[in-house]
Amino acid sequence: MKKTWFITGASRGFGRIWTEAALQRGDQVTATARNPADLADLREKFGDAVLALALDVTRSGQVQQAVEQAFTHFGRLDVLVNNAGASLFGATEEATDEQIRNVFEANYLGMVRVIRAALPLLRKQGSGHILGVSSGLGITSLPLVGFYSATKWAVEAMHESLAQEVKGFGINVTLVEPGGYATGFAQSGQIADMLAPYDELRKQFLTALAGMERGDPHATAAAILKLVDADNPPLRLGLGTSILPRARAVYAERLATWEAWQDVTNAAMGEPSKTLDPRIQQFIQAASDNA
Repeated sequence: MKKTWFITGASRGFGRIWTEAALQRGDQVTATARNPADLADLREKFGDAVLALALDVTRSGQVQQAVEQAFTHFGRLDVLVNNAGASLFGATEEATDEQIRNVFEANYLGMVRVIRAALPLLRKQGSGHILGVSSGLGITSLPLVGFYSATKWAVEAMHESLAQEVKGFGINVTLVEPGGYATGFAQSGQIADMLAPYDELRKQFLTALAGMERGDPHATAAAILKLVDADNPPLRLGLGTSILPRARAVYAERLATWEAWQDVTNAAMGEPSKTLDPRIQQFIQAASDNA
């Protein structure tokens, strides 16, 4: 069946590639970008199958308006792709409060805004598939990109909760975790003022980064189409050959650490108790009263 999509950050990179892939197979897409002029050629090529809208995910009112307009225009929403985002390069000591806030506004709060605007429509519809674009850096972090990674870890946690909250409404949730791809995404990101003590680390990191293999972003389109067509889509989908080895290594290390310290961990439990906190009892009673 023909699907109807809503894609943020559709002017370039993954967002653009997945928008075109959906349109080329006959689906309908609301493609959004800060500057809708960047989407003009899509309208020329695909006609009424595409609705191009201006959207800055850091603006709550604009998010709500765009989602409602898209739903009204096409009459339904099958696939929501939260792809818009920003990057931040700098050590923990180097980044400013404003830079940190900006990257969280775009990567995390922006995603939350789009989801909250769409959920009432998806619940009423009784179906839908939410795709949150995370990253391999949402699995394990690296130096000098800690705040960008932190946004993706937050995205991972939020979608894990979301998947459990909306399963009963017929809504699927998937975290899309790309590895390194030649999208040019980092070129438009923020760069913190550089402090001399980190110069050597920065040189080593950038040298290693320059030698890293990057995937062809166009090769991801088939995976995304297969994902949205799946009857039982996964909570997580890695993209690229680096994701599974990275996950295996990091979880093996974490398990080894937890196991090595399990005596200390278990002793910290003290004497177990099943007494409920009064506040939790209030929540249980309120939920029962509202049921």
